[in-house]
Amino acid sequence: MFQVKLQNIGFGYTDTLFEGLNLVVTEKDRIGIVGHNGEGKSTLLKCLAGKVSDMSGQIIKPKGARLSFVEQGVPADISNLSLYDFIASGISEEERDYCLWKVDVALDAFGAKNALRNRPICKLSGGWQRLALIARAMVSEPDMLLLDEPTNHLDTEKITVLERWLNEQASQIPLVIVSHDRRFLDICTNKTWFLRGKTVQEYAKPFTQAKKLLQEDDSAAASQRDKELTELRRLEKSAHELRQRGVNNYSDTSLQKAKQMDRKVERLASQVTQVHTEKERDITLDNSFTHAKNLLSLSEVDVLAPDKKHLFYIDKLNISQGDRVVVIGENGCGKSQFIKLLKMAFENRGQLDSISITPTAKLGYVDQKLSGLLLNRTVLDCLQELAGVTQQRAVSLLTEAGFPYGMQKVKVEKLSYGQRARLNLLVLRLLEPNFYIMDEPTNHLDIAGQEALESEILKSNASGILVSHDRFFVQNLGTRFFEVNGGLLQEIDKPDVFFAA
Repeated sequence: MFQVKLQNIGFGYTDTLFEGLNLVVTEKDRIGIVGHNGEGKSTLLKCLAGKVSDMSGQIIKPKGARLSFVEQGVPADISNLSLYDFIASGISEEERDYCLWKVDVALDAFGAKNALRNRPICKLSGGWQRLALIARAMVSEPDMLLLDEPTNHLDTEKITVLERWLNEQASQIPLVIVSHDRRFLDICTNKTWFLRGKTVQEYAKPFTQAKKLLQEDDSAAASQRDKELTELRRLEKSAHELRQRGVNNYSDTSLQKAKQMDRKVERLASQVTQVHTEKERDITLDNSFTHAKNLLSLSEVDVLAPDKKHLFYIDKLNISQGDRVVVIGENGCGKSQFIKLLKMAFENRGQLDSISITPTAKLGYVDQKLSGLLLNRTVLDCLQELAGVTQQRAVSLLTEAGFPYGMQKVKVEKLSYGQRARLNLLVLRLLEPNFYIMDEPTNHLDIAGQEALESEILKSNASGILVSHDRFFVQNLGTRFFEVNGGLLQEIDKPDVFFAA
């Protein structure tokens, strides 16, 4: 039976990410790794893939086993090969002549049109590049598939296709997936590893069910700890009373009993049930108040690609206080270009006849590349420059947001994407916008961060326009839904049909 064993695995440069991990991946396992940003999810996946040379412990796998690993980002130097040839490069040269049918199967499953198959992969959208990387890994016929944030850059239709493909074409091999997409984890996994407190808690359930079990275990542990501490306090009080009696009555027996009870208290104190507590890292989003009812109006707007190619047309769109407009559509339909157009309209307010913005609307902008951050500055300098706060204030805010002082001296480009997303949200909080434009804001946020962001947006009844493939996020937050289809932006009642598996 196929097994990969992790024995006493640990890793950390200055701070330990995890230690003493003993885990097993079997042939029927489809594991989701869940945890906060910066706690080592991607690093653990790289350990499994054999990409981390300075970890402690060992990975034991069958001789000759092939583990295919698809990293989170798309390589910057991705080749000029066509989409077809790029996927085919995953097949060994000895097998390529008679195994090319696998490439056609993958491209058919992903709905790739013939013209797309011959285009250079470096010219394709980030979504298609992600699918190509996953398909190239799969056609190599691995014994295990390791995926780091596979749904990033994918539209909801392609996520559904990927889910179906993994559950059908890859059903016979184990999967280990790092993902923040809660529904994707529910559909594609049967086991969850919660990475927290430098260790892993394992549940033989997909994410939503596993999280419920984790919360129940946390609650039970907290209740048990309370009982143990109550008993400790009772014993300590009894020991104190015996000691006082021994002193007052010159009783060696009472003093001896007090010492015995002290030893028992010390022993029990060392065995008190440990309860996991999360580090404080909440970032709340604030809104500047505006009296305006109508915040943004668009009339007869053409959304164009950078090469001026027409993408879609908007007849009329009015956004009022409390509206959270969700825009959905296939990869490449123009959603991100629409977001960029709106940002430009805010920057050049009053200069576009087709886009009207109330003077009191203050923009909070997030794009999927987090391009607003200053990559060549330190975390501390970046926050000071973008948010206009003093150094002392910036140090305090960053520490509260989960950036210890040592990390504040690191350049932003050295941060993980999840840490960059958290920094970006902190900048937004300090700018106090009242209208949010967000393009895939959950792409790099951990699940706890996504849930916190949802909570803050709902609590503040924020207004804005969201582009997101995260189905939980969209369904929890959206008040109005628009789909780009057939070259038009059209309002729909619900996104359910678009998200259907």
